[in-house]
Order: sequence, then structure tokens, then C-alpha cells
Amino acid sequence: MKRAYLLVPLIIGASIALSQCGREAASNNSMEKIYKEEGVPVRIEAIEPGFFETKLSYHAVLSGIEESSVHAMVSDEVDMIYVQVGDYVEEDQVLMSFPPDTPSAKYQQAKVAYDNAKITYERIAQLFQTGGISEQDRDNAKAAYDMAAADWDAERGMVQVEAPIEGYVTRINVRESDNVNSGDMLMTISQIDRMKTKVWASDSEIGNIRKGQAATALWNGIEIYGSVVQVDMAMDKDKQAFGVVLEFKNNERILKVGIIADITIITYSNPEALVIERKDILKVGDRYFVYVAEDGQAHQKDISIGRQHGLAVEILKGLTMGDRLITEGQLLLSQGSKIKIVQ
Repeated sequence: MKRAYLLVPLIIGASIALSQCGREAASNNSMEKIYKEEGVPVRIEAIEPGFFETKLSYHAVLSGIEESSVHAMVSDEVDMIYVQVGDYVEEDQVLMSFPPDTPSAKYQQAKVAYDNAKITYERIAQLFQTGGISEQDRDNAKAAYDMAAADWDAERGMVQVEAPIEGYVTRINVRESDNVNSGDMLMTISQIDRMKTKVWASDSEIGNIRKGQAATALWNGIEIYGSVVQVDMAMDKDKQAFGVVLEFKNNERILKVGIIADITIITYSNPEALVIERKDILKVGDRYFVYVAEDGQAHQKDISIGRQHGLAVEILKGLTMGDRLITEGQLLLSQGSKIKIVQ
């Protein structure tokens, strides 16, 4: 008797399941009948050409197009600083100075030697003009003068620090009265009307990057424009990536040296592209196709796809401007299915 009682719920459960399957089958048959009579409800979108581009994005540090750091050549106390950060300086302009009597340089001795050599040369040159001295003596005096001038120039350069290039003072590492050692970095001069940076592209990205491609650098909502100027042809072993150098115009000098900017390289651009969303494309094997609405029916169109960016796919072949692409309901369709366009 117990076995009979156990079978009862199983039989009831099976009956319920069969009943549900029957209802689902009936529902499916009913929907198929409705679709056959009234058409599969779909939404469509007219194909129109539009702007399409692909990009690669990186983060990188910006620097001036040319930079040069000034280092101390003596160990002593900074005497005077003549410039401030942001000042524009000419090449060879004196930026700061150390005491002339610093033990690390022979400034005074070199100055005295230079003055004496100059006076001697000028006197001998006058005598040579009147025939009172030989050309050899004049040449010897000139050589001694040139050597003294070079020595004094070298010693003066150790005490009076000059700008190695023209540009803007972008960093000063010391203050007046600071004690520094020979070799310490004192300041940096940068040409910042143009900026440069280097990004690292993977082996899957480098094939899409070419010299001359447009690029942007974005920082705190400020964007400047430039291009790719160099693409390495060999992978860096340490980074396992390819170096790409970019330059940007920074005419207003808004972006500063050392900031980390969002770098974007435009790898492809087509202002008249036919673009659809990836979800609208169906695939069987190696075949890509879409459904378009024609005369109340769904028709398959084979397509060739091009570049992709995000959800957008460029269509190279198979669609033309004005085609009415089915964008919803396509999974219920087959070739020639009757359709009902809904808004």
C-alpha cells in the first residue's frame, strides 16, 4: 500500500509537467500562427553614411620638445638666482651665480690671466702693424690670448651658470644660500610651445599605428593636438612593447612639463562610413549577414565587415544607403519571413 501512495505524487507531477508542455506547445503554435498571418514584429533603421573612427588610448608623461638640465660645476653656496620658474631665457643667458672666490674654481686667477693676455696681445698687434715685431711673435701672443680666454670662459661658466638652450624655466631645484655639490641639478630649461611623449604599444596594436596619424593629449579637460612622429620597428625587450613618439602643439603653453595626459591616437577615420551595431549582425560559420525589410518581408543580405570600435562595426560590402536594416526581432526571422514594422 505504501508503494501505491508514493506513486501518486509522481503521477500527479508528471501530469502537471505534460500539461505545461502542452500549453507551451500550444502557445508556440499560436505565436507562429500569428507571426505567419500578421508578420513578425520588428524594428528597423534606415542606413545612412556617418563618421566612423578607431582609436587607441594611453597614459603618458608630457615633456618639452627640447629640454636641458643645468648642473652645478662647483661645490659651494648659491650666491644669486636671476630667473624664476616660467621666465623665458635666451641661450647663454646667466641664470644664477656662485661666489667668484669659490675654492672649487679659479675664477679670479683666470680673469687676471685673461686680462694680461689681452693687453699683451693688443700691444704686440700694434707693434706688428708698424713693423716693430715679427709675425711669429704676433701669432704667439694671439695663441696665448686665445688660451687665456678659453680658460677664463670655462672658469666663468663654473661660477656664472648659463642657459644651454633658449626656452622657459620649468624647474628650479635650489634657492639662494643653498649649499650644493658639484653635479647637483640646479634647474631645467624647456621649449614648451610644443610637447612630446612616448607611449608603448602592444604587438596587437602596433600594426595599426603609422607615422603622421593624428593624435590628441588631454589633461584636466584641456586638449591639444598633434601627431605620431616615430614608430619603433623593434620591440623593447624590457617593456615587451613598441615605442611610439608623439608631438603636440602647445602654443598657449597651458599644459606643463611632467603632467600625465590621456593620449589618443586616431588609427582610422572615415567620414562617409556605413556603420551598424554588432548586435544587428548574424553569423553562420564564416558568413556574416543581416536582415533588411523589403516589401513587407525580411531578406538576408550577406555583408563584409571592416574595422570595429566598441559596439560599432564598419560595413564594407552588402549594404547601401537607404537600406532598412532590421534591428530588433531578427532572431525570429528567416529568409522571406513576413514582418510587421512597429515603432
